[in-house]
Amino acid sequence: MKSSIAIVADADTVTGFKLGGIKEGYAVETPQEAEKNLENLIKGKQVSIIITTEKIGDEIRDFIDKYTKSSALPMIIEIPDKSGPSDRAVDPMRDLIKRVIGVEMVK
Repeated sequence: MKSSIAIVADADTVTGFKLGGIKEGYAVETPQEAEKNLENLIKGKQVSIIITTEKIGDEIRDFIDKYTKSSALPMIIEIPDKSGPSDRAVDPMRDLIKRVIGVEMVK
């Protein structure tokens, strides 16, 4: 697996990351497009980190959970979009850290 980063998000977020140097970016408008792009990135084994927005992550939670429970790479990292962070009962980043290093982080 190459050690590169890709982003699957709304057009504004993808543009921002491309301006920051991320070469592989996929602007999506629907959860189905996001899931298809994520699946292609995962199967292609071309990237080690996939960034998406919290909004998209919430829309395709079942797909992300199914994948992340079976494989550590590529890591799927969710970030806030231009509207700011989402209010969540469960923090996927906290779960990822606990799964990878085996330690529960305390707020």
